[in-house]
Amino acid sequence: MTARGQAPVDTVPRGAYVNLILAALGFLLTAWAWGLISPLSAVYKQQLGLTSLQQSILVAVPVLVGSLGRIPVGGLTDVLGARKVLPAIALLTILPVLALSVAGDSYPAMLAVGFFLGLGGTPFAAAIPHGNGWFPPAKRGFALGVIGMGMGGTAIAALLTKPMREIGPNAQFYLCAIVLAVYGVVAWLVLRDPPGRTVPSEPFSHRFSEAARMPMTWPLSGLYAVTFGGYVSFAVYLVTYLQSQYGLEQGDASLKAAGFTLVAVVFRPPGGWLSDRIGAAKVLCGCLAVLAVMAAWQAFAPPLYPWATFTFLVMAAMLGAGAGAVFSLVAQVVPGPKVGAVTGIVGAMGGLGGFVPPLVMGAVYGATGSYTLGLLALAVVALAALAYSWTQRNRRPAVAGH
Repeated sequence: MTARGQAPVDTVPRGAYVNLILAALGFLLTAWAWGLISPLSAVYKQQLGLTSLQQSILVAVPVLVGSLGRIPVGGLTDVLGARKVLPAIALLTILPVLALSVAGDSYPAMLAVGFFLGLGGTPFAAAIPHGNGWFPPAKRGFALGVIGMGMGGTAIAALLTKPMREIGPNAQFYLCAIVLAVYGVVAWLVLRDPPGRTVPSEPFSHRFSEAARMPMTWPLSGLYAVTFGGYVSFAVYLVTYLQSQYGLEQGDASLKAAGFTLVAVVFRPPGGWLSDRIGAAKVLCGCLAVLAVMAAWQAFAPPLYPWATFTFLVMAAMLGAGAGAVFSLVAQVVPGPKVGAVTGIVGAMGGLGGFVPPLVMGAVYGATGSYTLGLLALAVVALAALAYSWTQRNRRPAVAGH
């Protein structure tokens, strides 16, 4: 029952879906910029004479910065709101995107540009609390899953690499910059703050400290480091892996990496939707169990067709659905005014989960000539996350995360 004149607690406010789409689109387009270096890493390796480890570092720097940058962006969103933060980041990201067109002849310059390109990975920490504020608790899992589809921006980067390079070596950079500019203007004009948004009175340091002390913050961070971090790892390193392990050409490897990304993107909303209905921990248990089996199988480098292809597509689906389940859990257990700060921490740890594996894979391959140990490590980590999720499987989906 609701009081007379009040909307039911599960009613979606007018304008919610427009804001949801714009928030997801903002993350999608900045993630496109965030992922521009990875599909070209083999080109830069040959052009600059890089080792496998140097190539991995080049790919990993934007991931590291984009991950850690989510912490201040989440806190800033609590204060300013995503209405201001999302278009500002989109417009600022244009600068490092354009810098890519002149930095390709110098490894230090590329590392510097990659550092600032990491800004493109931070809008996730603004989009999530924005979507959280627009939707009632019972529908947040699906809504946040839709926002999480923005990670498909890395697929755009991979898919456009070959056709845009046929137009010109810098064509994709210019196109991305133009699209970001258009989005920044549209978002500034159309985005609106969620109804009832409250601005925290405490300073960021206090809110960050309080979020860090919340009991579920670090377990959620660990789970997101495995699911989203696993996705990011493959999104930025799969091209290199396919070229090294299976001898694919850069264009073919980029296309297959884009397919991996798209599958993960498509399965993220269903992961959140299913979590709303049966519980996020149960969804995570299923996803992590399958992920562990697939990673262990791929460690022994089965033939690319059909086995490795099937394995990577299943892994993509499990990572996407699992990431959606983690943020469904965030929406359930974190009070609304603290979602930005907690999202910043959880999102940062998820991104860091994607920073380390490419470095490990590059180092392992350089030392052994094989990726076996790296993939077995993923299987072990997935099993550890599964063990924790199993202890949480009876947690009832809460509806008080407002």
